[in-house]
Parts: sequence; structure tokens; C-alpha cells
Amino acid sequence: MSAERIIIGIDPGTSIMGYGIVNVGDRRIQMISHGVIHLAKYPDHAIKLKMIFDKVIGLIDQYHPDELAIEAPFYGKNVQSMLKLGRAQGVAIAAALSRSIPYCEYAPRRIKQAITGNGNASKEQVAAMIKTLLKLQQLPEHLDATDGLAAALCHAFQQKGDQSGPSYSSWKGFLNENPGRRRR
Repeated sequence: MSAERIIIGIDPGTSIMGYGIVNVGDRRIQMISHGVIHLAKYPDHAIKLKMIFDKVIGLIDQYHPDELAIEAPFYGKNVQSMLKLGRAQGVAIAAALSRSIPYCEYAPRRIKQAITGNGNASKEQVAAMIKTLLKLQQLPEHLDATDGLAAALCHAFQQKGDQSGPSYSSWKGFLNENPGRRRR
């Protein structure tokens, strides 16, 4: 894996789709771009899906990301909304795959946990932490854009974790492997 890579994060939606693009280096993560696609103005769901596909293709062609991270649909009470959201996610994934961009999907709780340390964090808490992590002067206008950035950062953190050495499932496991680190 190269020292630098570009990750595009997508927060799928059928009214507003958020995205964020970051450059991940050895010792830094830098925001490249973020924004939203306003889809509520299109009354036909098929047109919304086409707009998602076209916009994701446009972002890929403009920024040449190495990977795509996308928020997975979450369980909701409204089955029709879930189906529409799943289609939106699938179209964004298809756009990435059409350009041979690998993708990873993350549950909303996992993204929130990676960014804030709390899987139940609010959108506002995630946005505030994104502002801090990326050293932004101001928050993006739409929280959907910070959710896209959060997906990209979650993926970056996940990948860095894979390269950082051994991992432990408990303190006991850590102490067993590092007996000199035990305090008495």
C-alpha cells in the first residue's frame, strides 16, 4: 500500500447525499473536498438514483480516489425508506465499482464510535469532532457532508489500525503479551 491515498466517504440519502474526500498520509489526514447532492427536488426515484450515480462518477473522475467508504443502511421502521436508501447506497457502490474503486461499508454506530468514541453520538457531536480532527475553520453547511467525511475518516482509522502492529481484545491479553508493562 502506498504512503498516500485518497478516500471518498459517502453518506447515502435520497433527499440529500453527503460526501467527503480526504488525503491520508503517513502522519496526517487532510480534507480535500466535501459537499452534498440535493435530491429532494427530483420527484422520480429513478432520476435520483441516476443523479447519485452521475455525481459519484464525477467525483471519482475529478479526485481519483483509491477507495470508497460508505455508510451502511440502518434498520428503520419504514420499509419503503429502507429500500430507497439501500438503492441509493447500491448505486454509489456501483459507480465506484464501474471505475474499479474498492469499497468498504460501515455501520453508522461504527463510524460514530471511530470518530467520537461513542457509537450513540449525535450528528452534531460527529461534526464537532470532524472539525477538530481535520482542523477545519468552520463546519460544512450540511451535517450530511460531515457524515461523508466521517465515513472516510473511519475507513482511514480502520486501515491505520491494521498496520499498527498487534491488537488485543482485552487488557488481560495486552498484559499477558507485555508482562513488563504491569504496574503493581
